[in-house]
Amino acid sequence: MNSQSDFQLAFYFARSKPILVEPSAAQVSTDGGLLPFRQLDEHLGWTRQFSEALTDLRAVGYIDHTFLEMTRMRVYGILADYADQNDHDVLRSDPIFKLICDRSIHDRDLASQPTLSRFENAIGVRCFFRLQDLLIDQFIASFETPPTQLTLDIDPFDDPAHGQQQLVLFHGYYGQYQYLPRAITCAENDLVVAVCLLYGSAHPSLGAASDIEYLVQRLRAAWPGVRIHLRADSGFAVPAMYGTCERIEIEYSIGIGMNQRLKNASENLLNEAVAQYEATGQPQRLFTAFWYKAESWPAQRWVVLKCEANAQGTNRRAVVTNRAGAFVLPQAAYDAYADRGESENRNKELKCGLQADRLSDHRYFANLFRLYLHTLAYNLLVRMRQQVVDPLPENPRHELPAEALTGRLRRKWYNDRRKYDPLGQGQPCTWRTRLIKVAALVSESTRRVIVRLSSSWPYLDHYQQVSRLVLAAGDTFDTS
Repeated sequence: MNSQSDFQLAFYFARSKPILVEPSAAQVSTDGGLLPFRQLDEHLGWTRQFSEALTDLRAVGYIDHTFLEMTRMRVYGILADYADQNDHDVLRSDPIFKLICDRSIHDRDLASQPTLSRFENAIGVRCFFRLQDLLIDQFIASFETPPTQLTLDIDPFDDPAHGQQQLVLFHGYYGQYQYLPRAITCAENDLVVAVCLLYGSAHPSLGAASDIEYLVQRLRAAWPGVRIHLRADSGFAVPAMYGTCERIEIEYSIGIGMNQRLKNASENLLNEAVAQYEATGQPQRLFTAFWYKAESWPAQRWVVLKCEANAQGTNRRAVVTNRAGAFVLPQAAYDAYADRGESENRNKELKCGLQADRLSDHRYFANLFRLYLHTLAYNLLVRMRQQVVDPLPENPRHELPAEALTGRLRRKWYNDRRKYDPLGQGQPCTWRTRLIKVAALVSESTRRVIVRLSSSWPYLDHYQQVSRLVLAAGDTFDTS
């Protein structure tokens, strides 16, 4: 213990005796719950594959901190709520982070903030093409059997500017200087399949058609017979998206803004919904579908339109789709589109829970690399959820299976599922509270490392359950 940390404090609020607080020379960490994630990563090989996709131009004889070590520092730091490089000026001596990076707790400290900054700024353009392919490869490997159908959701989110940064521009919709990250997620397993970082004032659909075409090409190379359904909001309602989806023969459901022609075509239906609501006092949802052609379209496309009337007023929404079922059951087609709200929640986890909106480097490419680091942390959390998920038992009072529930019943099912299985359906903050953020006393001998947790920790059973499931599943992973 050095003299700067040698102190003793006394609190006197207890009636019987004073409470003394003093530092200890023991190796203690606040993030003992990262170890099961590190074990899962060892099975999957994800951080290793990620670092191997990077080109290290440094002279081998002068390397103190490898790209693999720094990748793990940043990815596990993000999982544990340390989104910034500055956090690692303290974490570099943390015993759990040393173990995660395959070091002894007695070894020298890990990389400092300046070293991590040089790391993020050293990534060349070609590396991003390899990282793009790596995300797709890891997504493909996540399926034990070839899927017959995939639902892909594409959505952007805002990243407010952090000072003077390259390509940060003012966006009128968000009303701020920012970047515009964009993610493609899969509804079947919640993984992020692709990401990109758009300049601040970019249209959300910029380059999206090309990204979708490349992704579909890769997925069909792995699974030739897979059916692919793309969902997107009205920000992607542009001719290039429709045309690309039709040319590469995938299904799509894309929101479209309510212009005057669509309003006129649905006026009678809206009036009918209002009349039924006033007569019954119950919320009403009515649907219609028809052929529609915008001036910029070469041909007509099928539009499903919803009219709602309830205590909050009226609401109309429209979706352009080429799904075969939309011609017969427009409501079912619309509800399948509306389910993309769950994928929007995944974007919120990436943005807010794992702080992908803190891309604070100056250079654009350094921030793009940070987006990939946050995405890797998010996908690792998703894979952990898949390992521990405990499905909600079917409710015998429901006449329909969970997949067929709509409206209030479906929202209730989602809420019940999260209450029943807090980790399998848990947000990043839930995982930190119930697993990651736990005090750990670490000791090391020549034969082994011992990590001691408090037996009075309220969530010790979660730690045991998660760790055993990860260890038991180790032999089932394909890391090739």
